[in-house]
Amino acid sequence: MSWASSIHTIRVNVKIRNDDSNSERISTVNPSRYRFYDLHPEAADFRVDVIQGLSAPQPAIPPKYFYDQTGSKLFEAICATEEYYPTRTEVSIIRDNIDEIVSTLGKQCLLIEPGSGDSYKVRLLLDALRPIAYLPMDISRLYLQEEAQKLAEEFTWLKVHAVCSDFTRELTLPYEVKAGQKVAFFPGSTIGNFTPQQAVKVLEEIGQMVATGGGLLIGVDLSKDSRVLNAAYNDKAGYTAQFNLNLLHRINRQLGADFKLAQFRHHAFFNAGQQRIEMHLISKTSQQVHIMDDHGNEHCFTFNQGQSILTEYSHKYTVEAFQQLAAKAGFEPVRTWLDAQRLFSVHYLRYIK
Repeated sequence: MSWASSIHTIRVNVKIRNDDSNSERISTVNPSRYRFYDLHPEAADFRVDVIQGLSAPQPAIPPKYFYDQTGSKLFEAICATEEYYPTRTEVSIIRDNIDEIVSTLGKQCLLIEPGSGDSYKVRLLLDALRPIAYLPMDISRLYLQEEAQKLAEEFTWLKVHAVCSDFTRELTLPYEVKAGQKVAFFPGSTIGNFTPQQAVKVLEEIGQMVATGGGLLIGVDLSKDSRVLNAAYNDKAGYTAQFNLNLLHRINRQLGADFKLAQFRHHAFFNAGQQRIEMHLISKTSQQVHIMDDHGNEHCFTFNQGQSILTEYSHKYTVEAFQQLAAKAGFEPVRTWLDAQRLFSVHYLRYIK
């Protein structure tokens, strides 16, 4: 999406997060194994992003705002549903192929995780891979500190260099680690939340981080029967609907808006022409919503019956289509791992620019 400049909160990367907390975790890890580098990324402006998004011809709210504490808990529930296959399928692919993955990546690499989130999936790699160091990157300072320190405490042999930054913008790593190669880990099909054009730019930034000869281990959701896709985003228990509507509740609570949640309904569908799932909130009636800006000016948004607010894209790819996309960013395919049903894919790509 055009607004997706920060990856760390996109749907498949986050579990529990509460960025409202001001508490800072005191590190008990030996400083020779744990370092924190704050590059002071520009904070997102929730109010500005919402007002600008709702003012667009197709009203939209950036999906990174799904994840307040309630939204994160709801996403945990979504991942446990029968219909939502991506998380458990990707985990099973990594577990079932861990020896081949480690052999392909090579031990003693520098492992970089852009948008590291809760670091759940990287735990599957660390013990087997034994990287020379692990570099989690996230825009959320306190959350990154907490997760990085927990990993350093859990893996007592591991050097953790956490970097608070917006990795989608050009940056230079704040230190130099001598390693045979740099490998980025980008799980969760987060790349699908971007338009193909934006995805190429994100991959180009990752390529610059790992440098020529470096690698990328990335999870990508695959094109499949639309019934499977539609079910995954419309679970019978209704968790995805609650997750979507909670976005309006958060806007009311934090920005003082007056969305009437009962007057909107969740709608997710597979757009075959664009090869993506789209999530929307549909207005059940003609209505108006009001939000004040930072200068005290009131913004009034009118929604006609049936008009939608776009809240998320999730692009799906064939293996070949994704490899062609990655090639535009300078990556060549090395290995691809699939589950038996070909629902999901994990790729290892080499940067050759």
